[in-house]
Amino acid sequence: MAVHHSLEVAAAGGDGSGGRCYDDDGHPARTGTVWTCVAHIITAVIGSGVLSLAWSVAQLGWVGGPACMVCFALVTYVSAALLSDCYRRGGDDDKGPRSRSYMDAVRAFLGKKHTWACGLLQYASLYGCGVAYTITTATSMRAILRSNCYHTHGHDAPCKYGGSYYMLVFGAAQLFLSFIPDFHDMAWLSVLAAVMSFSYSFIGLGLGLANTIANGTIKGSITGAPTRTPVQKVWHVSQAIGDIAFAYPYSLILLEIQDTLKAPPAENKTMKKASIISIVVTTFFYLCCGCFGYAAFGSDAPGNLLTGFGFYEPYWLIDFANACIILHLLGGYQVYSQPIYQFADRFFAERYPASRFVNDFHTVKLPLLPPCRVNLLRVCFRTVYVASTTAVALAFPYFNEVLALLGALNFWPLAIYFPVEMYFIQRQVPRWSPRWVVLQSFSVLCLLVSAFALVGSIQGLISQKLG
Repeated sequence: MAVHHSLEVAAAGGDGSGGRCYDDDGHPARTGTVWTCVAHIITAVIGSGVLSLAWSVAQLGWVGGPACMVCFALVTYVSAALLSDCYRRGGDDDKGPRSRSYMDAVRAFLGKKHTWACGLLQYASLYGCGVAYTITTATSMRAILRSNCYHTHGHDAPCKYGGSYYMLVFGAAQLFLSFIPDFHDMAWLSVLAAVMSFSYSFIGLGLGLANTIANGTIKGSITGAPTRTPVQKVWHVSQAIGDIAFAYPYSLILLEIQDTLKAPPAENKTMKKASIISIVVTTFFYLCCGCFGYAAFGSDAPGNLLTGFGFYEPYWLIDFANACIILHLLGGYQVYSQPIYQFADRFFAERYPASRFVNDFHTVKLPLLPPCRVNLLRVCFRTVYVASTTAVALAFPYFNEVLALLGALNFWPLAIYFPVEMYFIQRQVPRWSPRWVVLQSFSVLCLLVSAFALVGSIQGLISQKLG
């Protein structure tokens, strides 16, 4: 990154003059606001996770389901608040050195060993989100075809479509979008994706409400869906918790988003305000989609609310909702992939500063498009990355189980443990002080929940693959 930055400064006029404004760290002036921040967060958070919530509430019941979602909302805000305070180091929220990514913060506060562990978990989880979004998009593409088929031939027609082709189509689209350089060039994509997420969430909410009214009763129970054995109930509950855990936290990309914000006011204050707005909005949609879906279908709530075909009509609305999901996940995939792309760019630029393959850009002109600057390393790395996420999705196309595994895997270490430990150092919290005891107890409790969900999600994935 240092190499690229020095070239940018030189291009602007050597010392940063030449018409461009720069921040105190020499970076081109950040222009993000609380509303662009909210758009980035909603784009990242309200994704495929919302579609599994009716099934999750069905496993947990009318008390456990909503209570679990509210608890995860509170935990997510605490995590976001702790992590946002670690953006600037040295105890100075206005002028301290910046941590421009999650790994930068871990390296600065916790040292090299923690950085390796964090990097492995973070990039594995970001990669997993790309796999999950590929699975979900292919499912939505097939749902559009099935909806039209059921409308034409009846609800009992054998409308079956394979998913491999649609995963490849989504991969091709992501390959094109992967050449958007960074978050600063993604504002339009995030806004479009956020609008799409609102659209299909409202449609899912409305269809669930309409179906509940048409039924004339609220289905479901206090204890949730019955199972053949108590052990199976435990596994389903653990997978439901994993699905909800996947739906909420955005700690993986919080600091990257915060690094787009202008100051003043202090970036952590803007991020906390944006986090409150985003979490309130997402929790409202999650509760509505999860609870109305459960009320409409009870124990038969589908694993994916808009593709599991609890709804058949109006078919055109189902088609539109799934089209919104597809457009949203086109943006969501990029939001989660950009940190990996940026890390690769920095790593190779620092390792091979004299390499023309790594550092040179070439101007390419395509028909009907403006000229664009292309870097050969980016072309190769991003092509391999997108191809690999598509290949893994083809091998493990299990929606609920993959989401639960990802949620359980990254929930405690990345959303809880690292933010808490960094906050202790940033705010110099003494050991055994009341704040230290409360936050450590909070961390241990979240560890137990995460471990429970992880075991259940692994069991579910193995059962699907072997069964």
